Amino acid sequence: AGPGAAGTGPGPAGADTVSAPAQGGGSAVIDMENMDDTSGSSFEDMGEMHQRMKEEEEEEAEGEAGAGEEEDGEFLGMKGLRGQLGRQVADQMWQVGKRQASRAFSLYANIDILRPYFDVEPVQVRARLLESMIPVKMINFPQKIAGELYGPLMLVFTLVAILLHGMKTSDTIIREGTLMGTAIGTCFGYWLGVSSFMYFLAYLCNAQITMVQMLSLLGYGLFGHCITLFVTYNIHFHSLFYIFWLVVGGLSTLRMVAVLVSRTVGHTQRLILCGTLAALHMLFLLYLHFAYHKVVEGILDTLEGPNMPPFQRVARDIPVVSNAVLNTTAKAIALTL
Repeated sequence: AGPGAAGTGPGPAGADTVSAPAQGGGSAVIDMENMDDTSGSSFEDMGEMHQRMKEEEEEEAEGEAGAGEEEDGEFLGMKGLRGQLGRQVADQMWQVGKRQASRAFSLYANIDILRPYFDVEPVQVRARLLESMIPVKMINFPQKIAGELYGPLMLVFTLVAILLHGMKTSDTIIREGTLMGTAIGTCFGYWLGVSSFMYFLAYLCNAQITMVQMLSLLGYGLFGHCITLFVTYNIHFHSLFYIFWLVVGGLSTLRMVAVLVSRTVGHTQRLILCGTLAALHMLFLLYLHFAYHKVVEGILDTLEGPNMPPFQRVARDIPVVSNAVLNTTAKAIALTL
């Protein structure tokens, strides 16, 4: 019974002991399992934290890379915009240069535009020169005006040459060349300036005339000036000049006045237009004969200083002492001889 009890006793006791150890072991195992589970969860947490840190670092790296790419894109965009503007400016400059070059190479075409105004025969020019000295009588209908500029242009250059010839034959002192620029400026300034002014006045007075016709009319009117100045520069008589001024210059002026009267309606308009043209044309001839050389000489004095007289040798008086020395020397030489 004892052993049986012991056997039975220990049996349950063994079971208790076993269970106890088993329970103890079980508790130990449970504790180990719990420990293992806790350690596994901690490892997992550490792995997750490490993974999260890596992900955060990658995200930060990606963000920084994206920001860098955006900055590079903005910089490249500015550079691209500047490059595009530079290309546009270069293209515009190229187009402008190309147009200018094409205009320069198309000069022949521009000459073709002016060719009708200079397409005239010498016989026609001679006839128009003679007609410029003959006033017309019929003013009831508009008189014909030649629409060419060859004759007037040649007359202006002829007047320039006559002025230069007159400066050489007169007492005007010419320095630093022949002053061709002054003569060209005076003649062309009168022709173009007075023609423009008279065309404006004709427009106000309702006269039927164009700018080219006005240039032609006033240019051929300079034929009388050329004759008068050429004769009076070579024959210096004031009375002869006044005769030519009234006759030759008056005839050319009357021709222009008659043509303008035939193309203007209204007595007041005719008086204003023709009186202005006659006064300007006749006074210009007086200016070229009397005042032109003096004005040019005054301009030269203003720009270059007054005329300095040339260097001249002046005889000097010999002092009395020198005369005595010379006389003594001459006497001594005579006695020696």
